[in-house]
Amino acid sequence: MMGIMTIKAADPVKQWGQLQVKGAQLCDQKGNPVVLRGVSLGWHNLWPRFYNKKAIKWLKQDWHPTVVRAAMGVMIEDNYLENPDFALKCIEPVIQAAIKENLYVIVDWHSHKLLTDDACKFFSMIAKKYGKHPHVIYELYNEPVNDSWDDLKAYADACIKAIRQYDPDNVILMGCPHWDQDVHIVADSPMQGYNNLMYTLHFYAATHKQQLRDRMTDVVKRGIPIFVSECAGMEASGDGPLNEAEWQAWVDCMETNGISYACWSLSDKNETCSMLLPRAKATGQWTPDLIKPWGKMVRETLRRYNP
Repeated sequence: MMGIMTIKAADPVKQWGQLQVKGAQLCDQKGNPVVLRGVSLGWHNLWPRFYNKKAIKWLKQDWHPTVVRAAMGVMIEDNYLENPDFALKCIEPVIQAAIKENLYVIVDWHSHKLLTDDACKFFSMIAKKYGKHPHVIYELYNEPVNDSWDDLKAYADACIKAIRQYDPDNVILMGCPHWDQDVHIVADSPMQGYNNLMYTLHFYAATHKQQLRDRMTDVVKRGIPIFVSECAGMEASGDGPLNEAEWQAWVDCMETNGISYACWSLSDKNETCSMLLPRAKATGQWTPDLIKPWGKMVRETLRRYNP
């Protein structure tokens, strides 16, 4: 099957403008299908050094993403709840750089726990400050683990209302039960009454294979808009060997179904999913000897499918 044809855009926001969701498909301001493909930074509180304008500019020039994801850690040490000023000093330069470089940017509440009041206050603040820019995409909840879909719907309802009082139209992404795997539960009872809302699915290709691809394809056919806001080519631990065949099978499936995705992660840990070596500069200029095998696969994928 041929994938949905999309216009390539070196400056995607200039080309596509205000994104909108029509049925199960992400579309540009004119209603034409769009597929965003990009890179997620690692947790801001673990790899803050990559949260800078030069790194985003270099990514755009050399890796060709159309979207970047700022993973604002709400867990682990020195997280947003413990140190909000530092968190904002990390993610705001990324948001501002994406706006300057005409990239879309996902502002990700990177949590595994339900924290409704804190999330609402945060997203209200971000929407008030940046919601006028079509570049911004809000990710309400990175990976729910044990929360029921009913509880998650109530959470999303509160967060969406907090955002929409300042930003009526930018796209919002909402996580699903069980590490963003159980999209079929969402399809049985999707949220009602909201526009430009999508649901996230996460996969790690050496662990999650054809069964999850089939599930994703099925819910898209049922009209549920899916955005793969985190994905990678190894095991779900973020480690272990790369499975290139399964990664390509996922890419083919996403392309066929017109599904956008962001690859995890721009970081320098001694693990398979970290894309860079520790000696890579914080600000870009990453030569091939500084990019780890997964990073090379991501760069090659983005340069092949994006301009």
